[in-house]
Amino acid sequence: MTAARPPHRPAVPAGVSMRDLLASCAAADAVSRPPRDPEPRRNPEPAVLPVREAHPRAA
Repeated sequence: MTAARPPHRPAVPAGVSMRDLLASCAAADAVSRPPRDPEPRRNPEPAVLPVREAHPRAA
């Protein structure tokens, strides 16, 4: 008598979409790098703010 073979099973999907897999790889790459230096400011703020004159009726 020949040995009984189990029936052929279809391939089971991994359960993770390619989009989710790529997103998790991008997230892992982002957190594994050191932080970037801040970008230089294009419009630096003035060192001293202009002084506003007091309104004549201001208390």
